[in-house]
Amino acid sequence: MKLLTLNTHSLIEPDQERKTEEFARLIAGEKPEIFALQEVNQLAGEEILPDQSLKGFVRCPDFSGAVRRGNYAAVLADILNQMGVSYTWTWIGVKLGYDRYDEGLALFSLSPVVETDTFFISRTQDYHNWKTRKILGIRTAAYKNSWFYTVHMGWWDDKEEPFQAQMNRLGERLKKEGKTDKQVWLLGDFNSPADRMDQGYGYVCENGWLDSYCLAKEKDNGITVGGRIDGWKDRLEKVDSTQSLQGMRLDYLFSSRAVPVASSRVICNGINGPVVSDHWGVMIEMEEDEG
Repeated sequence: MKLLTLNTHSLIEPDQERKTEEFARLIAGEKPEIFALQEVNQLAGEEILPDQSLKGFVRCPDFSGAVRRGNYAAVLADILNQMGVSYTWTWIGVKLGYDRYDEGLALFSLSPVVETDTFFISRTQDYHNWKTRKILGIRTAAYKNSWFYTVHMGWWDDKEEPFQAQMNRLGERLKKEGKTDKQVWLLGDFNSPADRMDQGYGYVCENGWLDSYCLAKEKDNGITVGGRIDGWKDRLEKVDSTQSLQGMRLDYLFSSRAVPVASSRVICNGINGPVVSDHWGVMIEMEEDEG
C-alpha cells in the first residue's frame, strides 16, 4: 500500500494549471491507494457543480456546502480520469481563505469510499475565521479496518487556537466515536517542525502516534518545506533552529499502530517530481497491505 500527503496551496500557486497536470501525472504513475490533500481551494463565487456531474465524488453527509467550478480536487479528479486513472474522492470546505477562496480538505481512494467522517478540531467554528480547523476521514472497501484522515493543524504558539487544544479535541473525538479500535492514519500538514520535540511534533508522539518516517526502513532527509511560506515567515525570524534555516519537516503520516513501512520519500520537491506547491509531498510504501 502507498499513502501520500500534500498541502496543495491550490489556486494561490502561480502557473496552477501546469502544476495540477504535473501532479496528476505523478499520481497516475505512482497510483497511491489513498492520498490526502490540504488547502484544497475553490473560488467562493464560482458556479456550483451538481454532485452527479463529479465523477467519483462521494459527499460527506455532514457537509452541506457546494463544490464549485475550478475546485482543485474536482479538476484533479477529472484530469486523472482523462489519464485512465479513476479515484473515488471526497472534499469539504472548512473556511474562507484570503477573503476569496473556499479552503478545504480532500481525500482520494482507488477503492470505493464506504464511510466518511468530519469534525471540528478548533474552538471556533466560524467559516469566516481563517483559524477554523476541521479534519476529514474516510474508510474504504479495500481497507475496512482502517480510517484515513487528512489533517491541517494550527500552530503550537497560537494564543487563540493552540495546537495542543486542537490535538486534544482530535484524540478525544476519535476515542469517543470508537475509531481508535481500528487502525487510524493522520496525514497532512501539522505546522510543527520535527526538530522541536517540546512543541507540536513532540506532543503528537507523546500521545501515542507513530511517525511513519521514523518507522520507515528507507528514507531521505524528510524535508517538506524549503523556504519561507505563508504562516512561517515571521516565525522563522524568531527561532534559532538549524533545521528551520535549511528546511523543515512539517508534513507527516502518523499511524495509531506500529506498522511495517518499507520506505518514506519526499515528492514534488524538484528531485522526485516537479514542485507543485509551497509544500513538498510525502509518500510512504508499506511492506505489505493491511486490511
